[in-house]
Amino acid sequence: MDRVGLGCQWPEWRPMKHAGPEALAELEPLLEELRKREPLREKKTGIFYLKSRAFLHFHEDPAGLFADVRTGADFERLAVNTKKEQRRLLAAVDKALG
Repeated sequence: MDRVGLGCQWPEWRPMKHAGPEALAELEPLLEELRKREPLREKKTGIFYLKSRAFLHFHEDPAGLFADVRTGADFERLAVNTKKEQRRLLAAVDKALG
């Protein structure tokens, strides 16, 4: 697993709290784009599954907002604070969905 992730710069993989309602509200345009990816199912706001397997969820941290997306057997953590970072996430999702 890529412990740093695209756009994330810290010395070690550390736990973060799952994104709460306020953080998810900030990401609503991104969530709308993810909802358009037909194979994905949003079981709870901001938590997406592919078939019966967890695929994507969000975290908040003093460093910002991050998404954990399954890019194979493991998750990769990507920053989603800017439009550029969000586009990078959507590209990673599209690639993973093949």
